[in-house]
Amino acid sequence: MKKTIIGMIHLPPLPGYKNHPGMEVVVKQALKNLKILQNGGVDAVLVENEYDHPHQIKAGAEIIAAMSKVVSEIVKKSKIPVGVEVLLNDPKASLAIAKICGAEFIRTDYFVDKMWRREYGEMEIYPKALMAFKNKIKANNIKIFADVQVKYARLLEKGKTIGQSVRQAIKAGADGVIITGKITGQAPLPDDLQAAKLIAGSFPVYVGSGFSAENAGQLLKFCNGAIVGTSIKENGLVSLKKVKKLIKEVKNYD
Repeated sequence: MKKTIIGMIHLPPLPGYKNHPGMEVVVKQALKNLKILQNGGVDAVLVENEYDHPHQIKAGAEIIAAMSKVVSEIVKKSKIPVGVEVLLNDPKASLAIAKICGAEFIRTDYFVDKMWRREYGEMEIYPKALMAFKNKIKANNIKIFADVQVKYARLLEKGKTIGQSVRQAIKAGADGVIITGKITGQAPLPDDLQAAKLIAGSFPVYVGSGFSAENAGQLLKFCNGAIVGTSIKENGLVSLKKVKKLIKEVKNYD
């Protein structure tokens, strides 16, 4: 089966953050990244408020409004599926934006695993409530891609394996699971990917960090594709040359 590559559109700081450049600039930059990613051959894009530091655990009204504006403009111009992730832990906001703006999927870092982050404490997880909300707003066509044992966070469930997390996420209603390394730009261990795929079977498994042209051959044996951001950037901006190089390498494993 064809390997799926999802390119990241990282937004500049949104309203309320010190270095917010204005919404006109935010939209213009996002559309520029979309054009590069599409021309480079990715299969989908994922829009994320990456540069809102520090992240709000639950998005304020200004973040939801700004992301709705950007995502709606991207959907209008995009020829490929568009996804949404509102950081740090607001999958309901992601679903609502996706529903209103016509996006096709969301990513949520926290879904079934009890995780703790130094800056924020224990992350709230509520898969049943999220699925109920999805049904309530009639967003059943929108896919949920869920991280398991996600980067930057510590698992609070002693002895829980990657395989157990994958099984739990599938049962809870995820449409795909994501495996990451410990931090952004660091690939997951091949053993973790293999363990996840063993449990998932034909169910989609994606690499969520550190995927590159250099390690594609090693990682694609155990997954259905990857979400890519860091490795396709040059001087902080998405590089058409790097996107094309990555896609060319991935096609060798389709």
